[in-house]
Amino acid sequence: MKNPVKPAIEETGDAVTRRRVLSWLSGFGLFGSLIITALSNFIFIKPRATYGQPNRFSIGKPEDFPSGARVSLDARRVCIVRDGDKVAAISTTCTHLGCIVSVSETGFACHGSRYDQDGNVTGGPAPKALPWFQVSLAPNGEIEVDKDSEIEPGNYLRV
Repeated sequence: MKNPVKPAIEETGDAVTRRRVLSWLSGFGLFGSLIITALSNFIFIKPRATYGQPNRFSIGKPEDFPSGARVSLDARRVCIVRDGDKVAAISTTCTHLGCIVSVSETGFACHGSRYDQDGNVTGGPAPKALPWFQVSLAPNGEIEVDKDSEIEPGNYLRV
């Protein structure tokens, strides 16, 4: 009977073989690509651009709004109120269903909800009054409205 041929180098558990190195490199590469894919998904989920109108905007000079005027800016969903030398901005978004409230001489109205001239609920399903927004005078003399900053009703800007 013939003796089996023994390999010249015996493999031990501690020896670094080509198979072990390639397996380690493959595993490292797959794990690295998994981490990079996960991070890129987390980074790109939220877009870096904002789509919508800014909540702080200029509406013009105080002279553009004569005393006693109530001007509705439907695109901005705000009503500019001028009373003598005072200016205020009241939301025209209904607190019930979010529709645009129509402005009239007697107040505001929207699908059954009624508001007085200061935006207080006088009837209908609306749960609360129309919010007032912060109004300020910019360095260039124009009036700015900040819809991110709600104020107490009755607070006017003196111009």
